[in-house]
Amino acid sequence: MLASLVFGHISIIDPCPRYSPVGINCPELPAGETLDAENNPINGPINSIQLGGTMPLCRHETPYDTPSATWTAGQSVTIKFNPNAASHSGGHCEFSISYNGKDFAVIHQELRYCFRKGKPAAIDNTAEVLQYTFDLPKDIPSSDKAIFSWTWVNASGNREFYMNCADIAIEGGTSSSYTGKKMTIVNYPGYPTVEEFNMDYETGIDLYADTEQITISPDGTTTSGKSNKVNTPKEDDAKSSSTVKSSTTSSEDETSPTPKAKAIVISNKVQKVQQVGDDGDGDSGKEGGSCGSSVMQCSGDGYQMCVNGAWSPEYPCGAGTVCQSSGGAIYCGWP
Repeated sequence: MLASLVFGHISIIDPCPRYSPVGINCPELPAGETLDAENNPINGPINSIQLGGTMPLCRHETPYDTPSATWTAGQSVTIKFNPNAASHSGGHCEFSISYNGKDFAVIHQELRYCFRKGKPAAIDNTAEVLQYTFDLPKDIPSSDKAIFSWTWVNASGNREFYMNCADIAIEGGTSSSYTGKKMTIVNYPGYPTVEEFNMDYETGIDLYADTEQITISPDGTTTSGKSNKVNTPKEDDAKSSSTVKSSTTSSEDETSPTPKAKAIVISNKVQKVQQVGDDGDGDSGKEGGSCGSSVMQCSGDGYQMCVNGAWSPEYPCGAGTVCQSSGGAIYCGWP
């Protein structure tokens, strides 16, 4: 079955994000809620400029009744990601805290090369880094209803915005409020669009550097400060002090920028993006057959990508997973 571009490619597993089917030590679901499943994959973005499918911040607005994890102010925390991952050549990640689910203050950033050990030599999907360790601020307030978020704008592929949220408890805080930069939101309705990087990893950095400071409190109140120019090192100087684990996933072979979507056609479980200059036929099946740029389809247990108007060889999914199609999404998942 022919389907659209991959509609989702990475998620947190620890601490367990809301409604994750693959999270570690997940709390019991709130009454009436269901786990993210095939038609709403936890690895998916909360918005795609080309495909739509907008979800609320955090993906789900109803929190768990009990926290996924308990953290101590001033101590290190480790965030782990699903090994069934595609890095879309890296991009910008932020890790933030909120007390009301609307206003998020950043506590850590991994800009440019999130999920990578450095600048990749070419566009590909390999996720080299699957966990990050950093210190929780000492002045973060205690609360048993805090919300931790991870956000990501991918460097290559559809223009998307990813966000997972975990309900956590924080102990040992010595302050009644925390002041930090406001979480950057892009590629989401009402917010700026960050274009595909095309190997320029300064793309979008200005949106992360010139940011507003906010002060958040456990009672849910938020106050805003003036815009604050954050010092973000240039690409050549950017370093990561994070704990690194390696994983091999499939690679993208794209050598030219993805054309912008002209129209979106949705029919049952097939969701096709008609590209500028494409007649929309989207011939499926064989390597070398004609297709719309960056469209993907399952092929055997793996998948194919449309590169410069022709189908690529088959790429294998990760160990133990197979290519699946659901709701216009192509993804590698467990059978």
